Amino acid sequence: MDTGLKGKNVLVPGSSSGIGLAIAQALAEEGANLVLAARRGDVVQAEAAKLPSAAGIGLDLNADGAPAALVEAAEKAFGPIDVLVLNGGGPPPGGAADVTDEQALAAAHQLLLQHIRLTSLVLPGMRERGWGRIVAVGSSGVQQPLPNLALSNIGRAGLAGYLKTLAAEVAADGVTVNMVLPGRIDTDRVASLDAAAAKRTGSTPEEARRSSEAGIPAGRYGKPEEFAAVVAFLAGTPAAYVTGEQIRVDGGMVRSY
Repeated sequence: MDTGLKGKNVLVPGSSSGIGLAIAQALAEEGANLVLAARRGDVVQAEAAKLPSAAGIGLDLNADGAPAALVEAAEKAFGPIDVLVLNGGGPPPGGAADVTDEQALAAAHQLLLQHIRLTSLVLPGMRERGWGRIVAVGSSGVQQPLPNLALSNIGRAGLAGYLKTLAAEVAADGVTVNMVLPGRIDTDRVASLDAAAAKRTGSTPEEARRSSEAGIPAGRYGKPEEFAAVVAFLAGTPAAYVTGEQIRVDGGMVRSY
C-alpha cells in the first residue's frame, strides 16, 4: 500500500523509546520527514540520526511554553507539520479514591492541555493546505477504565472527548483526527506498571506479566511495531475517510465492541 507519506513532515513527541520511537521508525520507512522529541535529548538525537530524514529535539513537553517551542523547532527543521502524533508518558499509577487536586491538575496538564496546545499550533496550517493528520496515542482505559490507573483514565478520557469533537469540525477541511488505543504493549512503561502491580500484590514482575497475558485472548503483549503500523495507516492518504475513531490495538483484551 502506498501511504502517500513520502515528503510529509511529521512531529512525534515522546519518541526516544517505546511506542513513540516505533511510530517514528514506521513513518520514516514510508518516506516521511520526522521530527522526534523527548526529554532525553541525547537519546532522541541519536535515534533521529539512524533515520533517513529526521531531526531530534530535546524538550520536556510539560514545561511552560514547550508546545510552541517544539512546533517552532520542528517547522525550522522541515517546514509546516502535515502529521501530528500526540504522544507522551503517563502519570503514576494509583486509585481514584486517593486522587488529590494537585495530581488531577497535573494529569490534565500532561495528557490534555499540552496536547490541545500542540494541536492548536499546527491545525490552522493543515486546514489552510486542505490536508492534515492528527493521531493520538491513547489507552484502552479510554473505553474500559484500567484498575489503579485513575489519573491516566481521567486525562486520556478528556483528550478523547476533545479529539472526537474536533474531528467533526475539521473533517471538511481534509484533516482527520483519530485515536489509537494500546492495550499491553511491550514497552518500558508497561514493564514499570507490572513492577508496581507486583509490589502491590506481593508477587514478582514476571508473575504480574503472566497474569496480564492470561487475560489477553492473543496470549501475549503486543509489539511496538504492531501498534505503529496502525498509526502509519491512519497518517496516510488511504485513510482519508477515517476520522473521529478510536481504534484498539490490544490483542482482544477489551471485550466490548
